[in-house]
Amino acid sequence: MAAAPPSYCFVAFPPCSKDGLVVFGKNSARPRDEVQEVVYFAAAAHDPGSKVECTYIEIEQVPKTHAIVLSRPSWLWGAEMGANEHGVCVANEAVVTREPASESEALLGMDLVRLGLERGATAKEALDVIVALLEEHGQGGNYYEDGSSCHTFQSAFLIVDRNEAWILETSGKYWAAEKITEGVKCICNQLSLTTKIDAEHPELRNYVRSQGWWNGDSDFNFSEVFSLAHDHLACCSGRESLEKQGGDVSAQAMIDVLRDKDSGVCVDSESFLTTASIVSVLPQDPSFPCVHYFTGTPDPSRSIFKPFIFVDDVKLVPKVQSPSFGNDDPAKKIPRFQEKPDRRHELYKAHEWARSLLENDQDKGQKLMRIMLDLEKQGLEAMEDILTRTEVLDPAEVVDLFYDCVDTELKFFK
Repeated sequence: MAAAPPSYCFVAFPPCSKDGLVVFGKNSARPRDEVQEVVYFAAAAHDPGSKVECTYIEIEQVPKTHAIVLSRPSWLWGAEMGANEHGVCVANEAVVTREPASESEALLGMDLVRLGLERGATAKEALDVIVALLEEHGQGGNYYEDGSSCHTFQSAFLIVDRNEAWILETSGKYWAAEKITEGVKCICNQLSLTTKIDAEHPELRNYVRSQGWWNGDSDFNFSEVFSLAHDHLACCSGRESLEKQGGDVSAQAMIDVLRDKDSGVCVDSESFLTTASIVSVLPQDPSFPCVHYFTGTPDPSRSIFKPFIFVDDVKLVPKVQSPSFGNDDPAKKIPRFQEKPDRRHELYKAHEWARSLLENDQDKGQKLMRIMLDLEKQGLEAMEDILTRTEVLDPAEVVDLFYDCVDTELKFFK
């Protein structure tokens, strides 16, 4: 059974976070050579009876989908993490349970991230969407762009809005969820739910009793019941770093945790790399906009976080979008993944050059990183100003925000 990639997701609520903000973050650990892109899809209305083609299967479309921004492996339809126009953020973790994940093509956990964002205007709505689709279509199929082996996992999710978060953990179609409204929480590639369960599959306990995994007499502990032996330990060293901030967890504090290689939160191993990262700041006061920071490039310790705010007519950013291969894409042809096309986007290629500079000319590389971090700091300060000012945000001020940040980053690389 393949080991799940060691990704980390975090959320901090007041009183641990700063100024009435909810702060969300995720590092996406994936195969080292995989490219992630940042893509925006506007809200849309859909014809009755229409279908939507996910990574492997087609399902029924809904009448209306929300505007979304995603960070996703560029070969698939879903996403590792993202946000919608209503201030909902969702991130996915691949997990291994005592129940083998299905190789049969169904919905990927990453498809469920996107579907939850497209269809849920609150964290609880997104959770309800995900578990309903899990019941109807199941989860399964290859998690990686790999024609030689099928890597399958169950799914866990961190689903967050301005008021609450839900940790949703699944095994097949069965699931349990815990509601969070304060403090700091972390999930990773191990099950974490124990006896505090606020919602669950109606047949969950009957099912595990029928399998002989729980006798019905002891407290029902989800991770003990579903984990492989000794695989339900606390896994989040980054949580301690956030808790040490006292009541000052901010976007910068979350970014610092995601960059920390010593703790293992920033993954850089022989097999896996943090291929993209996100930090979102969700003000509990709905009169302020949510701000979402994306790297769009691997290794947050060598990348910069660029802000995005939802407004009408957001300018698209082709420079962080991978080439499209249409129906000729090896991910869509059967048998799948018989070849790997070059999916690198313009920012990814520039970032490769910068990484080479860092490795081969330390003085120049460190000078470039100082310039880039200064650029990031300016962006963080500008967003903090938006989140503390009294006047209403003019959409024209931020319609090109993410586009301009990517463009500036590329200019520095050149």
